[in-house]
Amino acid sequence: MTSPVDSNQICLTGENSFIRLSPAAGEASTTRASHWRVLWSPAGPGHALFLKSDQLGDNPIRVYSDNIALTRYLQQEIETHLFPEFADAALPVIAAEFSKTGNVAYFWNEKVAAEGESVVLTWYDLLTPFLLNVAAGSVAGRPHGVYSCFIPARSAQLTVGGQPLSGVVSPETRGQFQSSSACIAWSETWFKPY
Repeated sequence: MTSPVDSNQICLTGENSFIRLSPAAGEASTTRASHWRVLWSPAGPGHALFLKSDQLGDNPIRVYSDNIALTRYLQQEIETHLFPEFADAALPVIAAEFSKTGNVAYFWNEKVAAEGESVVLTWYDLLTPFLLNVAAGSVAGRPHGVYSCFIPARSAQLTVGGQPLSGVVSPETRGQFQSSSACIAWSETWFKPY
């Protein structure tokens, strides 16, 4: 009888929704946001937002969090494989409060409030959800695997300090499902072999 228990080590569980905007569909992204809501990790629970945009002037990469230990763990354990520019532990972490609003049948907002600054991530015109299942070690250079419920959006907006950043969402295909460069990613668990 096959064991119902996965033999991998859990790195974290929670959410990792993202938005990548480009000047035109299919072009390289010029704005990138990685939003984490972590329920369990070795560094505790909490939130982090990694943001990069050529529209942010002299400070193009910003990191917001309510748990700096979690942020450094995410940088070392995950972001170093996903987007190395976010993995720089010398990046200052801006203290912030995180909240969410919406109805995922229609739209979803993630709000980040820091002193004198706010960021709002919005997904809308949502597509059919699908289950992402990536086996540990199956992606070159990455020891991790991940399970996640992806809810892709045809459209998304990133607002910083009340000003929307320009750019559009690009359509993508994952397996047989229509996806995009902006996905709500819930029930996400990252793991690796012991």
